[in-house]
Amino acid sequence: MKTSWRNASLVATAAFVLALTTACGQENGGASSQNVGATQPAGGIDLGAGGSAAGSGAGAGAKEQEGAAPQGAAGKLAVLDSQQYGKVLTDSAGFALYRFDKDTAEPPKTTCEGECATTWPPVPASGATAAEGVDKSLIGEVSRPDGTKQLTIGGWPMYRYAKDTKAGDVKGEGVGGAWFASAPDGKKAAGGGAGKGDKGSGSAEAIGDLPGLSTRNDPELGEVVVDKNGMTVYRFEKDTPWPMKSACTGACLEKWPVVEPVDAADTKGIDNKNDGRRGYVVLNRPDGLKQQSIDCWPLYTFAGDKKPGDTNGQGVGGTWYAISPEGKALGKPK
Repeated sequence: MKTSWRNASLVATAAFVLALTTACGQENGGASSQNVGATQPAGGIDLGAGGSAAGSGAGAGAKEQEGAAPQGAAGKLAVLDSQQYGKVLTDSAGFALYRFDKDTAEPPKTTCEGECATTWPPVPASGATAAEGVDKSLIGEVSRPDGTKQLTIGGWPMYRYAKDTKAGDVKGEGVGGAWFASAPDGKKAAGGGAGKGDKGSGSAEAIGDLPGLSTRNDPELGEVVVDKNGMTVYRFEKDTPWPMKSACTGACLEKWPVVEPVDAADTKGIDNKNDGRRGYVVLNRPDGLKQQSIDCWPLYTFAGDKKPGDTNGQGVGGTWYAISPEGKALGKPK
């Protein structure tokens, strides 16, 4: 009997040690990054101050729309002269066309699918013709994963924004630090970031060549994590790091886009150890998105931050806080 009790004790001790070396509630095997499952939380989501959600740089779907941008062909392209944004490319109905920083132009590739394509309807390639001021040689197309053809300008896939409800609206400009109105040549319009080879406010090029995650010194908060575009990164106090779960789903993601996976080698000044206590792992969300974490806390940006250095999401709803490179909530009341 003593031997049996001793064996059982050893098994229990081993299980306890294994639990201590498990990152974010799952075995990590010592990897620097790992996919971790999450479960859908019960109950509603607090979007924080401001109520309804804004657009999503991560491409979450828009549920609330007072109208909708046309879904059909662009027709004869036109150019809107905007005091705020300069020359903006529009479709024949006057709706602004946008480009997404997570797409590529060389070669053309679209990364906006599913709910993202509900918020940002891809512009069909068929029927698009050049207008005055638009070089017809820049007009092209790219095959989407569903087999349809999407309009490209200068190689960049073109989208409309579901919350632009009338001609001349440019409500999608700068959303999530990743969506920008297109200039006639496919570069970012003058009011937004810069296209490839350009310099413009809000772009990574304008503030230096940043890694996927790094830090900056905020005069009020101290050392704050920022993404590749220099945008402030946040954590949500309704999330849980053990087991790792995100409580921001659905419409919440329109206001708080997830930070996509960033390789540990593409960081600077970040605690990217995956030792079971400081899990730098990837969360596989139920909605299909993949989300980077620090210290097992899922990471987000804020759609209300329009330029690098903004911290408009700080303290929203008493649940959203800028995150430190160790995963701590900065400026949280004690």
